[in-house]
Amino acid sequence: MSGRRLEGKIVIITGGASGIGAESVRLFTEHGAQVVIVDVQDELGQNVVASVGEDKASYYHCDVTNETQVENAVKYTVEKYGKLDVLFSNAGVIETFVSILDLNLDEFDRTMAINLRGAAAFIKHAARVMVEKGTRGSIVCTTSIAAEISGTAPHGYTTSKHGLLGLIKSASGGLGKHGIRVNGVAPFGVATPLVCNGYFNLEPNVVEEMTLKSANLKGIVLKAHHVAEAALFLASDESAYVSGQNLAVDGGYTVVKP
Repeated sequence: MSGRRLEGKIVIITGGASGIGAESVRLFTEHGAQVVIVDVQDELGQNVVASVGEDKASYYHCDVTNETQVENAVKYTVEKYGKLDVLFSNAGVIETFVSILDLNLDEFDRTMAINLRGAAAFIKHAARVMVEKGTRGSIVCTTSIAAEISGTAPHGYTTSKHGLLGLIKSASGGLGKHGIRVNGVAPFGVATPLVCNGYFNLEPNVVEEMTLKSANLKGIVLKAHHVAEAALFLASDESAYVSGQNLAVDGGYTVVKP
């Protein structure tokens, strides 16, 4: 990609302190965006701000399961920058992989609260200010190949991502009349802290080797920046007539291997 594709755009990235979110902050600011990083990992979030420059990004502590905090994060953004053009709803968790017979419903509820309810809350409040200000905005959500197929992730995560895809489609229908686009970006396995620490408990190189062996497209290892580049396309005006879609960044896995 060349050029500055988000010049003058104001962007919220949830889960922006690490992994795909942090990589997206770096890429989006390189393309001219002003980014508000929303996360609960305060030190990591401030480190990302420092790495890109305080003139390009700021950090706001927000638990996506708390709607008041979500609303306040959106208000902070609009008060600081005057508008909101793009929401990248990327915050997520993944629980332990167990049999459905041993399903921990407390873990299930937490996964749903963050991955699905949190996204719904941010879509609600981001879209409200976009509509109020007449902004033809873009909303992008990190889904997963687990939004399309099963067996690749724990039950709660798979359920939440299927639900998120439904929300994307439903929201795109409701917001189209306001000129607001809603899409998903669906990665295959990326060796992020979420996956390495919270799921596999393995080093990144081991996770990358595992995913490379099971991948359909050979000769390339999926990295966070590949997902960030797909999100950049959906956030930018280059996808001006794309809405209600789930862009797979999976090397064809969901087409060939399900």
